[in-house]
Amino acid sequence: MTSVADSRQATTTRFVCRSYLAVVLAPEPPIVEWIAEIDQRIKSAESFLSGAPVVVDLSAVKLSKLAIVHLISELEQRGIRVLGLENADPLSTGAGLPPLVRSSHAGTVIPDRVELPAQDVRKEPTLLLDKPIRSGQSILFPDGDVTVLGSVASGAELVAGGSIHVYGTLRGRAMAGSHGNSRARIFCSKIEAELVAIDGYYLTAESLDQKFLKGPVQAWLDGDAVKIAALD
Repeated sequence: MTSVADSRQATTTRFVCRSYLAVVLAPEPPIVEWIAEIDQRIKSAESFLSGAPVVVDLSAVKLSKLAIVHLISELEQRGIRVLGLENADPLSTGAGLPPLVRSSHAGTVIPDRVELPAQDVRKEPTLLLDKPIRSGQSILFPDGDVTVLGSVASGAELVAGGSIHVYGTLRGRAMAGSHGNSRARIFCSKIEAELVAIDGYYLTAESLDQKFLKGPVQAWLDGDAVKIAALD
C-alpha cells in the first residue's frame, strides 16, 4: 500500500511584516476641549482625516479602559477610524479596543543651528523618483529628502524625513520633516496640494492663497505655522 502525504501538512504558513502609514492623534487634557479642537480641524480640513488610518497616542493622558472606549467612540462618530493605540497602559486595553502598536521611529529634536567641522558634515540620503506619482501611491522615506522628477497626482502622498522637491505640479499630500525635522522644506514647480505639512504642522488646500497657484513655491515652518512663498 502506497502512503501519500497530505501536501497541505507540508505547507509552511508565511508571515510577512510590512509598514503602513497612519496619522497619529495625541489627546491632551481636558479631553472635552481636545475633542472640540478636533471638530474644528475637521471643518477646516475634512479630507485630511477622511478614510485615513489613525493611531491614538495616549502618552499625554491617563485614561481608564471605559474612558478609552468612550474616546474611540467619539472619534468614530466623526468618521475617524482608529487602527491602534500607542503608549497605553496594557491593563486599560484588551477586547473591544484597537491593538497596542509601537512606532519604529522616535521623533528627534533638531537644534536651530549646529556648526560642524567641514570634514564631519554628512549629506543625508535622497530618494530620487524619475516618474510621476500616481493617485493612490504612498511614498514613505524617513531617512532623508524625496525628489520627484514629475508631478504628484491628487490622492497621492509623499512623506519624507527631510525636504521634498517636486519638479512638477504637487496635487496630493506632501509631509516633510516627518520625524522631528522642523528645518525641512517643500519645493514644487506648481502647487495645487490637498495638504502640505512640516514636522506635523500643516496647511490644507482651503488655506492656500490663490496667488501662489501659478508658479514655483517653497514652504517652510515658522514657529508653529507653515509659510508659503513664491520662488523667483
